[in-house]
Amino acid sequence: MSEKAPKHVGFILDGNRRWAKQHGLPTYEGHLAGYNALKDVIEATADAGVEYISFYTWSTENWQRAEEEVKGVFSLIRRLFKTDIKELQRKGFHLVVLGGREHLPDDIIQMMDEAESRSQEGKRATLAMCFNYGGQQEIVRATQRAIEAGVDPTSLDNETFAQFLDHPEVPPCDIIVRTSGEQRLSNFMLWRSAYSEFMFLDKFWPDMGPEDVKNVLNEYAKRERRHGS
Repeated sequence: MSEKAPKHVGFILDGNRRWAKQHGLPTYEGHLAGYNALKDVIEATADAGVEYISFYTWSTENWQRAEEEVKGVFSLIRRLFKTDIKELQRKGFHLVVLGGREHLPDDIIQMMDEAESRSQEGKRATLAMCFNYGGQQEIVRATQRAIEAGVDPTSLDNETFAQFLDHPEVPPCDIIVRTSGEQRLSNFMLWRSAYSEFMFLDKFWPDMGPEDVKNVLNEYAKRERRHGS
């Protein structure tokens, strides 16, 4: 791994629905293609030595989508937790889930907890799945946890506050990659993106592959990060 390789890469998986429309396919097929692309991207990113890989799979705003689409996405989520987590565990990945639990079916919550527990010994890379997630909501949850813990407001600083985020062991994002040509964060990793690099790719997420990961990491290696200095 290069000295300048990022420790944490965040992916905003955008363009599944437009990819499906472009190919004359139902929306579900776009999400399925995106799901399969994610597995390839995870492998390539981990192979490059990246320790933390986060991916935005379901935002708190996505509940507004059509009921049929929601059902399709959740069928893929169940497949991940029931089947693919075993493969990820065998390959040495540790899965953690960032996001709220409100609105989620009980079986999904149970599978999330079991997946985190079963994979906790994984050392190859930590996969931070942002599911039912919003960056603003995560900051609110962290504030609530700090209050519940009785933290003295006058002693609260950035480092202390960060310990109350969802899975605080997940470090700040070194680089955030968004596909589909859109150039915004859409409420992703707001706290952890304070000094992130950004890359916006003009391709839909299902078209992502190992070569794209290589290009992202090569571009990151060229950048000079000053962190405000």
